[in-house]
Amino acid sequence: MFSTGFFMYVFVSSFTPGPNNMMSMHNASKFGFVRTVRFVLGAASGFFLISLLCGLFNVVLRQYLPSITGVMNALGCLYMLFLAYAIAISKPGREGETRELNSFRAGVALQFLNAKGILYALSAISTFVMPFDDSWRTLLLTALILGGTAVLSAGSWALFGGIFSRFLGKYHRPFQAVMALMLVYGAISVYL
Repeated sequence: MFSTGFFMYVFVSSFTPGPNNMMSMHNASKFGFVRTVRFVLGAASGFFLISLLCGLFNVVLRQYLPSITGVMNALGCLYMLFLAYAIAISKPGREGETRELNSFRAGVALQFLNAKGILYALSAISTFVMPFDDSWRTLLLTALILGGTAVLSAGSWALFGGIFSRFLGKYHRPFQAVMALMLVYGAISVYL
C-alpha cells in the first residue's frame, strides 16, 4: 500500500532539524529526557491530528493552497522566531522561563503553527497516498505512521539532548545560540 518513496520521504522529513526536533533537544538538555517525554508525546499527538486533518481536507486545501500557503508560512515563521528568541534568552537553572515550552500542550500547539510539519503532511498525503487510496482506513493509517515517526524523531533528538545535558549545560550559551540560529534558518528557509 505504501511505497518505499513514501517511507524515505517520511524518514528524511521527520528526522531533519525542525521546530519539533529542536525543541525536543533543547528541552531535554535543560530538563532531562524523562521530563521531555511529555513534550515529545504532545508533538506526536498534535502531528497525528494535523496529518489526519490534512488527509481529510486535502482536496479542499489543494484547491486553496496557494492563498493559504503564505499565511501558514508567515505564522510558522513567526512562531519559529519566537522559539528561537525563547531559547536564546533562557538561562540555565531557571526552568520557569521555558517550562511552559516543555509540556504536552506546547507540543500539540506547536504542530498547528509548524509550517514545515503542515507542508510535510500535506505533501506526503497528496503525493504518496491520495492518488492511490483515499479511504478512511488509509488516511487513518497514514496519520498513525506520521505520528509514530514524529515520536521516533523527536524522541531521538530529545535523547541526544538528554545524553549530552552536562556538556550542553557547560556550554549552554553557544548551544543555545546554535539552536536559536537553526530555528531562525528554519524560518528563513521556508521562503528560500
